[in-house]
Amino acid sequence: MDLLVLLGSFTVFCFMGVPVAYALGASAIFAAAWMGLPLEVIMQRTSNGMENFSLLAIPFFVLAGAIMAEGGMASRIIDFAKIFVGAIRGGLAIVNILASTMFGCISGSSVADTASIGSVMIPQMIKSGYPRLFAVNVTISGSLQPLLIPPSHNMVIYSIAAGGTVSVAHLFIGGIIPGLLLGAALIGLCLYIARRDNFPLGEPVSLRQAARIALDAVWGVITVFIIMGGILSGIFTPTESAAVACVWAFLVTMFVYRSYRWRDLPEMLFKVVRTTGMVMIMIGFSVAFAYMMTLMRIPAQIAEMFVAISSDKYTFLLYVNILLLVLGTFMDLAPMLLICTPIFMPILQRYGVDPVHFGIIMIFNLGIGLLTPPVGPTLAVGCAIGKVTMEEVSRSIMIFYIPMLIVLGLVTYIPALTLWLPNLLLGK
Repeated sequence: MDLLVLLGSFTVFCFMGVPVAYALGASAIFAAAWMGLPLEVIMQRTSNGMENFSLLAIPFFVLAGAIMAEGGMASRIIDFAKIFVGAIRGGLAIVNILASTMFGCISGSSVADTASIGSVMIPQMIKSGYPRLFAVNVTISGSLQPLLIPPSHNMVIYSIAAGGTVSVAHLFIGGIIPGLLLGAALIGLCLYIARRDNFPLGEPVSLRQAARIALDAVWGVITVFIIMGGILSGIFTPTESAAVACVWAFLVTMFVYRSYRWRDLPEMLFKVVRTTGMVMIMIGFSVAFAYMMTLMRIPAQIAEMFVAISSDKYTFLLYVNILLLVLGTFMDLAPMLLICTPIFMPILQRYGVDPVHFGIIMIFNLGIGLLTPPVGPTLAVGCAIGKVTMEEVSRSIMIFYIPMLIVLGLVTYIPALTLWLPNLLLGK
């Protein structure tokens, strides 16, 4: 009955239109009152959940991404990518994906990537003769990469949801190969479609133009080396690298590119604070929600259920993939990480699944949900930029799920794709 009260109240609050963060907190309070626990316990757990030092990385990464996105970094990355592939058939589609790969090393957000890259690339692709729906689909699909390629703040959220037992640095490095593999698979699909549908050729970039574009883009690319180089060398923790990257992004945008007005800074900071506040509230309430689940032995019961169904690790991972793909279509990525991670963590030990490997699997699965109706926030942003309906995109994007699911399967059943690089660079 306790379980029914907790999950039932959460479901009712969500159907009533209550934001997920507040639904988590309200259902935890409701369940605590039902069980006769002092409500101060919920408030303490909520407060403790937001006190972790690692959480400071989230506002810094969000701010750095916002500065670089609104300061012209996206357009410079796009021009840089055109140097290499802009002249081949379907080149603008490949530029779109490569731009998402590079911008993902700064933004770490699927929605931010779609908004920044899409606002530039979708109109360009349409003007160059690409179908409108194809341009939107490429942009949306490519935006899955920033969730896997560091610095993804969702990896920080996963680490916190796992009780701080999973290294953020290992998660960052572990997502590199899956993210690049996804980008390569999407490029392969775009080349096939471009040849099949005879998409237009792009214009080659002259050597002089290429040198000018590369010099202009190098300042932003250095941000990537600051983040990853600082972590790998041991100079910075992930949180410290985020702060340094934030300062560097500000200096480059305001004093090198000079493409952002000082009077617009307060509005951008307001957006960053609002986003960070939403994330922090969600984390705090999710910790209280997870505490109530632990008291009710929900993770242990689910673990016993999975073991009863099958003792095979690969069958377990198949079930988890299916479950997360379905759940991801109805709820955003961050709350699903915060709800599901405490449930699955005890199960990983029974099946011998590495928590870093499982974290990448979870983020990959739930990231696909961002591109899938009926919720699909990334899908909604892409549709708004491309001026198309969700129904039209939902039908035409189906072929892009093929490379996503293939790469997801490879990442799931070949742990070395995730674990080899962090073990090599950081040790176990």
